[in-house]
Amino acid sequence: MPLPAPSSHPWWPHRALDVAGLRRAGVRPVPFRQFVLKVHSRCNLACTYCYVYRGADQSWRERPPRVPEPVVAHTARRIAEHAAGHGLTAVHLNFHGGEPLLAGADFLAGAAATVRAAVHARAPGCAVHVSLQTNATLLTDRALAALAAADVRVGVSLDGGDAALNGRRVTHAGRPSWPAAARGLRRLTARPGTWAGVLCTIDPRSDPVRVYESLAALRPPSLDLLLPHANWSSPPPGRGPAEEATRYGDWLITAFDHWFARRPAGPPVRIFREIIGLLLGVPGGAEAVGTSPLVAVVVDTDGAIEQVDSLKTAYEGAPATGLDVFRHSFDEALDHPGIAARQLGPDALPDACRACPVVAVCGGGNYAHRYRAGSGFRNRSVYCADLYKLVRHVAGRIAEVTSAPGL
Repeated sequence: MPLPAPSSHPWWPHRALDVAGLRRAGVRPVPFRQFVLKVHSRCNLACTYCYVYRGADQSWRERPPRVPEPVVAHTARRIAEHAAGHGLTAVHLNFHGGEPLLAGADFLAGAAATVRAAVHARAPGCAVHVSLQTNATLLTDRALAALAAADVRVGVSLDGGDAALNGRRVTHAGRPSWPAAARGLRRLTARPGTWAGVLCTIDPRSDPVRVYESLAALRPPSLDLLLPHANWSSPPPGRGPAEEATRYGDWLITAFDHWFARRPAGPPVRIFREIIGLLLGVPGGAEAVGTSPLVAVVVDTDGAIEQVDSLKTAYEGAPATGLDVFRHSFDEALDHPGIAARQLGPDALPDACRACPVVAVCGGGNYAHRYRAGSGFRNRSVYCADLYKLVRHVAGRIAEVTSAPGL
């Protein structure tokens, strides 16, 4: 089904996408499989690049600090309803914040049990995998014991594996967070079965080899390198709104070459493995690259059903759907224009992307990175040049060691 051109319909997709028309034409939604529950809307750190507290959307100020029990209960029922209605065999529940451990490890364990009980009652064949994403500063032995007992895996956000690389991650008083994070990491590494991996937002001023090696030394089960959330109206650090320099792509290329040369040693890096898989024809499942449909949805501490948090960098209210778990199902959220657009794959991309030779791999990049004031999200990624250069480089390296042609 042809979609309207963004030039005649500003604010793609909200004013441009006819979701009812898509459904009449037979375009069916893909059910959610990842449910992000905001368990605390505050954080004990004040990272200088945080997109939640420094982004355009400041709705966190009006949310309850800790998610109330009724929101947890209704979220559990809605997840169970969705799993049963779509015959899902597994769902993922992710506790986010803010800093989720501000809610307390026992509270999180109880929330996990509530969701599992609801899902198993309505959809007994559906497994519930639970994780949380933390800055590691509040990881005590007691907290880790409670999380392990509740089968909750722990992901950690870091900028590297030493104090200097984590200089942007500071407390509200401006003090380094690394000493507390390092203590938490030592406790977590003693429980490898509980550790989910590391997320690292790259800083192009840092040494990519040092970043990778310092994180690899911690022996995480997985590692992901994330581009800072930015868009055409709020460009990445160190880049003007009209620039297309590739300093982020160059950073990732250096990291890739180092990682690729030392394989299979060291942790797997998700963005690199996704790109390699897509080049070889393996379906992807990441937001950063590829055209796989969005299967994640957020429930905030007040029960509001929202789109993913990265949209907070676009404008005030960008993640909002107007829905909540008390009055609405997750099936209703699937018909929200913002979510429907992110399940359209290449059809949600501008003509320039669809004509690009690397579109099946790049996929237009992260949806939030396409935003431009006045036209919305149907644009090239602000990291377009970086991603193009990275994908072509990886394709060349893969062609060197396989019979697969480069792009």
